[in-house]
Amino acid sequence: MTTLTVAGVLLGGALAGCGGASPTPPPPPSAPATASASPAAKKPPTMAPGPAGRTPVFSRRPAGGGAAEKVVALTFDADMTADQGPRAKAGERFDNPELIALLRRLKVPSTVFMTGRWAEEYPAQAKGIGADGLFEVANHSYSHYAFTADCYGLPVVGKDAMARDVERAFSAFRQAGVRNVVPYFRFPGGCYDDAALRALTPANVTAVQWDVVSGDAFATDAGAVAEQVLDGVRPGSLVVMHCTRSAAPVTGEAIGRIVPELRKRGYRFVKVSELMEGRPE
Repeated sequence: MTTLTVAGVLLGGALAGCGGASPTPPPPPSAPATASASPAAKKPPTMAPGPAGRTPVFSRRPAGGGAAEKVVALTFDADMTADQGPRAKAGERFDNPELIALLRRLKVPSTVFMTGRWAEEYPAQAKGIGADGLFEVANHSYSHYAFTADCYGLPVVGKDAMARDVERAFSAFRQAGVRNVVPYFRFPGGCYDDAALRALTPANVTAVQWDVVSGDAFATDAGAVAEQVLDGVRPGSLVVMHCTRSAAPVTGEAIGRIVPELRKRGYRFVKVSELMEGRPE
């Protein structure tokens, strides 16, 4: 598993807060393990499988292939677990439409890592994000359950159910009419091991991690979040943030500081697909 910094521990605690002590979700309906995409869209790049066909992992633009170019990918996790439906009905907001609107106003290409449960709870928003060429939608599991044991207290998906869990999320995207879906997957909590990479092989996805932790989960100081991102970004960086209002209330304010400052420093914002490609579109 990727080593986490202190900031990463804060992120992990927030991710754990997104999962409750709930039972393993029921098996998904059978469906092909492929992501839907707009027919007119260019096929997004993926990485070749690792040894013995293991799911490959991408965390930043590697050395060479334009790594020195000042590009950065901002990514936003849309977390929601199966047990949080009653909380949503009671008024808790796991979405953040104001943040998405801000990214549109600032014209910031971004990748949203969405859980299938989030797409089911907010289908109109999921469809709107997927229909906007500024964004691409990637897979963050169906219900934000962990793919390893001891992942910040999250309930655990069994090894034999991992690929089905990923496809269940893709199926939820299709049901919501989400377009611009890319074959990328982010492990809940960032937790994975060799067994998880082997188990996900049938899903035909590239796992996407990060090299900059924003620390926005449950943060109350937007300035501190912005400073952490600005201190960590390097050419080719990939930043993890959140677009869940209840769990990351100051992300929008932080973005309002991060984006103009990085542009002032000469950075260009790209989606993960472009970062992975290693060159401008």
